[in-house]
Amino acid sequence: MRRLSLSSRLALLFAACTAVVSLFAGVLFNRASEAHFIELDQQQLDGKLIGLRRALQAVQPGTGEARLADEMSRQADLSLRITGSDGQRWYDSSTHIPKELPQQPGLATLHQDGTDYRVLNAPLYPDKSDSPQLTLLLDITHHQHFLQRMQHLIWLTVGLSALATALLGAWAARSGLRPLRRMSAVARGISAQSLNARLPEGQMPPELAEMAHSFNAMLGRLDDSFQRLSAFSADIAHELRTPLSNLLTHTQVTLTRPRPIEDYREALHSNLEELQWMAQLVNDMLYLAKADHGLLMPKREALELADESDVLLEFFAPLAEDSGVTLSREGNAQIKGDRSMLRRALSNLLDNALRFTPAAGSVHLSIVDQPHAAQVSVENSGDGISAELLPRLFDRFYRADPARQEGSSEHAGLGLAITQSIVRAHGGEIHCESEAGWTRFVIELPKGK
Repeated sequence: MRRLSLSSRLALLFAACTAVVSLFAGVLFNRASEAHFIELDQQQLDGKLIGLRRALQAVQPGTGEARLADEMSRQADLSLRITGSDGQRWYDSSTHIPKELPQQPGLATLHQDGTDYRVLNAPLYPDKSDSPQLTLLLDITHHQHFLQRMQHLIWLTVGLSALATALLGAWAARSGLRPLRRMSAVARGISAQSLNARLPEGQMPPELAEMAHSFNAMLGRLDDSFQRLSAFSADIAHELRTPLSNLLTHTQVTLTRPRPIEDYREALHSNLEELQWMAQLVNDMLYLAKADHGLLMPKREALELADESDVLLEFFAPLAEDSGVTLSREGNAQIKGDRSMLRRALSNLLDNALRFTPAAGSVHLSIVDQPHAAQVSVENSGDGISAELLPRLFDRFYRADPARQEGSSEHAGLGLAITQSIVRAHGGEIHCESEAGWTRFVIELPKGK
């Protein structure tokens, strides 16, 4: 079964609301009219009752029936029955009075043989317990016909109001949902070549402006991700082109003529270095792909960050000594994490710091123990990184300064991306701060339970 459109649903909702309100108002008006007629009938019967009591109390013997006939002839739609205290019928002013009438005192309504009556029972002498009973009957058939016509009019009004509201509601909903159709048209036109399309937020009603803003933000993220993916594909091709070209050229040169065994051995050894670098690049890419899909599952073992940092500093000490760079560390904190993954992350940061620290510079590793997290920062002296480049430092294959690209395949620009993936796998965050003369990478790692 086909689902109703939003416009149809709104139109039906408007129609239902209008029908309910109209019906409620009509019922109230009908009840008010009925109560008004009852009040008028009560006043009329009470007035007639007072006149009959006066007439019957002042009647002379033998003239009572004539006096009653004269009194009742003044109002054709009014009838009278008089009964004794024993229930015996004494007098009927009309032959059309029903045989069975309500006996309870006060006002009542009776429907008999297609005629509606308002019946009032009252004693002739209110102060006597054995007083004869007067029963006044007022023909209210014309009142009931009016109420029936009004009920029919109410139902007709409800139907027409619901229909008119449904039509107007459909038109209003269709007009009001025009921005959604515009949004749908923009969405249909989106492709890899047109991710720069945006909705005009200023022309949207307030209720849809936030949705349009979110939609535009989503398109912006998609556009940025697509651009990054395109650049990433180009970077992969660029990174693999150089070693592949080296392998092809070196192999072709080696095979141009017969050579001694040592030359072939040297050629294979050179090719092996290029192949090892390519294998490392592929492994790094697979590692990042696992991180993107949430497949990095770090172990949770108790670690002393000072001990782990000292191991890495000892490893990098010869390289720092050759470069004339001073290594130092302060602070300690305990966390639960994966030893090999965290060592890899810190190793990437220390390697970057050493490569970009000038001679006689310094690299300082600081550990701050906080209540719920451990803060690890790696700071090095040297040229700072401009603020506009900081957000892209953790992009894959990205180098902050083209002058820092050493022209070799030793560093592919994946170290910081891998470091960020490891930190996030542990539930932490990493960012970079830089000013003229220093650069600092700061890691926030939760301590865990």
